[in-house]
This record gives sequence, C-alpha cells and structure tokens, in this order.
Amino acid sequence: MNSWHEDLLNLLVAPNASPEDVFSNIEFAALRLGFEHVAFGFQASHPITRPKVVLLNNYPCSWQEHYIRAGYLFTDPTVIHGKRNQNPLLWSDQAFASNPKLWKDVQDHGIRAGWAQSSLEVNGCGSLLTLCRSSEPLTTEELQAKESQMRWLVQVAHVSLSRAITVKDIRTLSPLTTREREVLQWTADGKSAQDIADILTLSKSAVDFHLKNSIKKLNSPNKTAAVVRSILMGWLR
Repeated sequence: MNSWHEDLLNLLVAPNASPEDVFSNIEFAALRLGFEHVAFGFQASHPITRPKVVLLNNYPCSWQEHYIRAGYLFTDPTVIHGKRNQNPLLWSDQAFASNPKLWKDVQDHGIRAGWAQSSLEVNGCGSLLTLCRSSEPLTTEELQAKESQMRWLVQVAHVSLSRAITVKDIRTLSPLTTREREVLQWTADGKSAQDIADILTLSKSAVDFHLKNSIKKLNSPNKTAAVVRSILMGWLR
C-alpha cells in the first residue's frame, strides 16, 4: 500500500479528532490529487423527521453565501443524484441540465471543474464528497489515473468524518446510566411504566424518574423519541 493510502488510513485511527481536524486532512489529500476545493455534506439518520445535516467546505465565501441564499442545497443536481445513486458524477452541462442557472453561477464564481460521489448506509445516513477546482476540466486520462484514489477518499471521508460528527454529538449529551438504559430497553419492547416497575422491582415513580432523565439527556420530546434516538445511537439492542 502506498504512502497516500496509508496517510488516509491514519484518519481512521484518530478517534478524538474533531470534524474540522479531519476535514483539514481531507483538504490536504484532495489538494495532492489536484483539487483545491472540497465539499463534504453529511446527513445523519436522526431525528427521523428532520435529519441533522452538516456541511463542510473550503469554497470561496462569496460562493458559500450565494449557494445558501439561492437555496441550491435543495435543487443541486449533484446532491439529488448522490441521495439515490452512489456512482460518481462528473460535472458537465448534462449533469446540470435540470439546473443550468446553478451551473452558470458556480462557474461565474471561478469553480469550473468538479466530481462528486456519495456514500450511503442502510441505516439512513449518508454523505457526499465533492472535489473541484478553478482550472482545467477533468479529462478522461486524468480520471483513469486518479479515480481509484478519488473513490478511496470518498470512503475515508465518509467513515472518518461521520464518526467525528457523531462522536461530537454524543459528547454533547449526558451518558445514560445502566438503569436508564434498562428502562428504555423495556420501553422499546412495549412495556408500560408499571410493567417495567414490576419487572425491575422498582416503584412506578422511580421508572418515571428514569424515563424523565433519559428524555432530558437525549434532548428528546418524549419517551418514544428517546427510545428511537438511543437505538440509532447504538445504545440499545
């Protein structure tokens, strides 16, 4: 395995790295491939009705502001493609046929060539990595020479950044106690507070107390949402 791949793998063994630190390493790897601009979008699997979205990029500030102001996140053909297809997408007139204004705007801001690929998981979370630059377009020859590394970078970015983002989220929450996890586990199995009290030999008020604490720690509106979030976080079986 060459040093480029080894450097990327080092990102996967840095459990305490922040999303910003990991993204900085992704930027460096992309630059070595000939791309001065990188964008990473991550959509978590929770909350189910409004999944958390994290966007990281090093685009010029003027383009970042225009992209958000124009609402392009919801009409960007590369994003739409990435949500349903994990095949790479090379920027072109055809790729942006459904939104030619976005294609013109991005070029007007000095970004002229790009390539994007998503990584999707069965639990509902996913990410999209975009590599782009202001210079010449990507040729067939360049893609043949570099695309295996670009695809590798997509997977490393997804694993390392999604983990860093998730760990950061978890650290903002108070950890559940063993008893709180037990109560939530039985709640997930459809047991009422009184049922759980009987099973665990507790008073119903004690069960209600643990449920209330769990809901607060998980920043959830009710016990059902707390159970769902705990399952998605991997805290319940």
